[in-house]
Amino acid sequence: MSTDRHEELARRRQQALAMGGEDRLAKLAEEGRLNARQRIDVLVDDGSWFEVGLLAEPERRLERPVPGDGVVTGYGRIDDRPVGVIALDPSVLAGTTAPTSMRKQGRIAETCGEKGFPLVVLADADGGRIPDVVGWRFSHLPFDFDRFLQSAPGRPDIPRITVALGPSYGDAGLHAASADIVIMTQQAAVALAGPPVIAEAIAEVVSDRELGGPTAAIEAGNAHIVTGTEAEAITLVNALLSFFPQNAAEPAPRWSTTEPDGDPTEIANLVPSEPRHTYDIKPVLETILDGQSTLYVGDRRGPGVVTALSRLDGWPVGVIASQPSQRNGVLDAPALAKCTEFIDLCDRFNLPLLFFQDVPGLMVGAVAESAGVLRGYERMAARLARARVPKLGVVMRKAYGGGHFALGGRPTKPDFLFAWPTAEIGFMAPAPGVRTVYRRRIDAMEPEEAAKFQEEQIAQWQDESAPWEAAAHLALDDIIEPHQTRETLIAALGFAWPSGERVTEAGL
Repeated sequence: MSTDRHEELARRRQQALAMGGEDRLAKLAEEGRLNARQRIDVLVDDGSWFEVGLLAEPERRLERPVPGDGVVTGYGRIDDRPVGVIALDPSVLAGTTAPTSMRKQGRIAETCGEKGFPLVVLADADGGRIPDVVGWRFSHLPFDFDRFLQSAPGRPDIPRITVALGPSYGDAGLHAASADIVIMTQQAAVALAGPPVIAEAIAEVVSDRELGGPTAAIEAGNAHIVTGTEAEAITLVNALLSFFPQNAAEPAPRWSTTEPDGDPTEIANLVPSEPRHTYDIKPVLETILDGQSTLYVGDRRGPGVVTALSRLDGWPVGVIASQPSQRNGVLDAPALAKCTEFIDLCDRFNLPLLFFQDVPGLMVGAVAESAGVLRGYERMAARLARARVPKLGVVMRKAYGGGHFALGGRPTKPDFLFAWPTAEIGFMAPAPGVRTVYRRRIDAMEPEEAAKFQEEQIAQWQDESAPWEAAAHLALDDIIEPHQTRETLIAALGFAWPSGERVTEAGL
């Protein structure tokens, strides 16, 4: 009998490792997709994979095998750091969720939260499995919102990264919604429910791409980075984790300092002096931040501002910068929501925040209000004011109205706030400000007299908006030359967060 048991173990292991079988794996390969185990091989360090739940089977047994109940779970190392991994298996009943697979996922998520190391989800599933989740079975699913979507009470937050590699609906979509960063391929889709459910529920016919493809997912805030291939998406997890500590109770890891990709002495030439002229902020950032260290997050959402993970003097930092090439850098509701989420991410995982301001203000008007710009502004400003990590800001050119405050203005309690000599700070830009304040008076004047009056008032307004008085009254800590930006921020960061724990309590 002993020999029979060993043979039976070998048979069961072989069956589990075969996943959905040769035909289904071949179909995935024809579609240019990796299978669950190939994805794990790309993700973790060679020889580090430690699987749990290999021999799991569904509660409702079928005539054909359901290896692992449609999910591969375990632990591995990425750059020698322990991580938990949940890889939904599209070769087994489309990766659909049933009680056993939910238990496997929950066990990994709970262990990561308890032990304090990152959780990586490789999502590719159509949602709940019918009939396994029908009726009372749905209510009885072993789904613990207290520990599955967040760390256990009293435990520090852990980095959660989801990589959407195909349809990611149901609990796969929840993995994306609870993740700190979501990477997706061009072929992936992220949504609450898939097209078949939607067609039956509300008679709406929609494709995966229309529903939750890259454009829709980014705009909804359900994804942050889009890549071309699965291998690129999975490999990017390594780069992302390099910015974060294992958990919020640890400092973010420092790397060696690298010189900027751009020439700091050329920075002033990259920013036009005329406030209405547009430019791309990214080459400017390349003269300030460590070379080859910047990873942009959520670029297609609220494009008037960029958010990025980067390094300054080797230290991981979160960057929030106006993007004048998009709508002149105005902040609309999606941009404010993106920034609020990014501020929360950096504050929870001990990444100092760097702000670069060239903002004409907040988007106004009926459309902006219906989109929630007012509530978005309040939430961003409040979250930024509560952030415990160092906050450093630079006003490069214009900084008007609520946009100035949202991007690290004095009321949000920055540790240091600097400006270039070209900076303009105020409630409104001079020209529209004069027309707003003196509209009735101007309308009552003759055209020539009105033009002269406006010119005089605009000149006076410009004088008030110059950085000198702001520095004189300590609204600014200093006015610096553009080429001094990098060295000034490095020095300021050293005093804003001196050597020590470099840990806040935000993620605890």
